[in-house]
Amino acid sequence: MRSMNQFGNDLYTGKTSFPFVGRRRLWFIIAIALVIASALVPLFRPIQFSIEFTGGSQFTIEAPESTDQSLAGDAVRSVVPNATTKVTTVGGRDIRVQTDQMTDKQTHQVAAALAETYGVSEDAISPSFIGPSWGENVTKQSLWGLAIFLALTFLILAIYFRTWKMSAAAIIGLLDVLVITVGVYALAGFEISPAAVIGFLTILAYSLYDTTVVFDKIRENTSEEGIRSGRTFGESVNLAVNQTLIRSINTSIVAALPVGAILFIGAFWLGAETLTDISLSIFVGILVATYSTLFVAAPLYSLFREKEKPIAERDARVREARQRAVTTAQV
Repeated sequence: MRSMNQFGNDLYTGKTSFPFVGRRRLWFIIAIALVIASALVPLFRPIQFSIEFTGGSQFTIEAPESTDQSLAGDAVRSVVPNATTKVTTVGGRDIRVQTDQMTDKQTHQVAAALAETYGVSEDAISPSFIGPSWGENVTKQSLWGLAIFLALTFLILAIYFRTWKMSAAAIIGLLDVLVITVGVYALAGFEISPAAVIGFLTILAYSLYDTTVVFDKIRENTSEEGIRSGRTFGESVNLAVNQTLIRSINTSIVAALPVGAILFIGAFWLGAETLTDISLSIFVGILVATYSTLFVAAPLYSLFREKEKPIAERDARVREARQRAVTTAQV
């Protein structure tokens, strides 16, 4: 059985090769299916937005006698029967209750009900109101940030790699990561908060880094030296992806492990909602970004370039030379 080191060497020399480019039609069909499914998920399971986006009332209970979250929902519904509630434990000792927007009278009654339920004075209940306009501003700024990020990414990659087709493949890969990650969020019922949006923008940066590493190797393999190697353009791209495969996997594991640890600590130990939202979006995004670079961005770049006349002519010469070699060997 081969060691991981030997496996990496075989990938680098081409002795072992996974058909990222050769079977790109299959990968593209899977990618398109995932994107369509992700886009359709909100139709059946609407995306859950946090109170910062929708607006509502919030009650923080300091040091309650019990941290049983089910009690809070019952207390709120005893005042407003149809109220939607979200209850979280903060810092292991406080309880935060988020509800639909309430009137001043309902706010006072709910605070009194929570105080009685959890055995604290009403002074230990901190009610607050969050308006939807704050969420609208965050949404607008996030979309502007995303648009500026994608535009600058396209420009910088085009300058760095000296071809817009690499930029186009990278941007499509980034959008693939974003759509699938949001789809996973909606399907799992995760709530999108401002912290999660920050996480989404962060994973785009990670995805861009991973794609740039692979594209750097592709550029090296398809340079003048690569042309004399006797490989077709698609084979040179596929070799580059295989040569960086171990590095991509190792980078993803190294990045995912601490994020997973932060997610576990934030969700199950500290009860830190913001920390959980950021780490959750980054954790999901890292896994999707690695897949997208290997199965979408790199094969897509190969597809964009193979029809160019010089590359098509070179690929034809390579195939003819191989055919002549086979014919000569048979004779």
